[in-house]
Amino acid sequence: MTSGNDGQRSGQGQAADAALPVWSRDKPKRRPALSRDAIVAAAIRIADAEGLEAVSIRRVTTDLGVRPMSLYTYIDRKEDLLVLMRDEVDGEVLIGADLPPGWREAITAISRRTREVVLRHPWMTDLAAHTASFGPNGLRHVEESITALRELHLDPPATIAVITAVDKYVMGHIAFEVANHSIAAASIAEQEFFRVLLATGEFPQLARFAADAVVSTGTEDQFERGLSWLLDGIAADISS
Repeated sequence: MTSGNDGQRSGQGQAADAALPVWSRDKPKRRPALSRDAIVAAAIRIADAEGLEAVSIRRVTTDLGVRPMSLYTYIDRKEDLLVLMRDEVDGEVLIGADLPPGWREAITAISRRTREVVLRHPWMTDLAAHTASFGPNGLRHVEESITALRELHLDPPATIAVITAVDKYVMGHIAFEVANHSIAAASIAEQEFFRVLLATGEFPQLARFAADAVVSTGTEDQFERGLSWLLDGIAADISS
């Protein structure tokens, strides 16, 4: 409880401060601006820099300079934050009015954009497996994919089958690319071990590739080739 004397001293201090020129007065302390968008943006920055495991309510509040309890005004739990993070990145995948008219060109554009965005946020490969929840941008992405295939006049199950096949290829390739950074480093360190094994004659087919002991994987060319093969197969199946 504040005593009468304390209140009087506080009032006197405020009156004295008001008597000073505006340039001499203390600047009022303002709390950092807080919003759901700011919280999600902070969480994405953390995940981009340190991975998804680094994201927590406490860590986000530390980065924003606010108290943990203040976040609960906007987000009830970490699971909700992860869903919002995914939807924010899903928004980056959208192509919108620039979607090409042909189905193959449109699906290729969506696949390329997805790869570009997820490689920028590699933790999305973990998050996609962690939560299956779709937000507004996730639904817009599905809508855009369905629109891309509209000219084929497929029934709904066939349309979803095509979208699922492409999504599995794209996300699988991206996951391999993300993991390949550490795999490539390990392979280089173990080249002598591989050469010894190849010399035994037990791996004649693998030995054919010995000139390229460390195979470059996960490149853009390989992504494009694999996607082209997949779309060739889809086109052939539809026309049969």
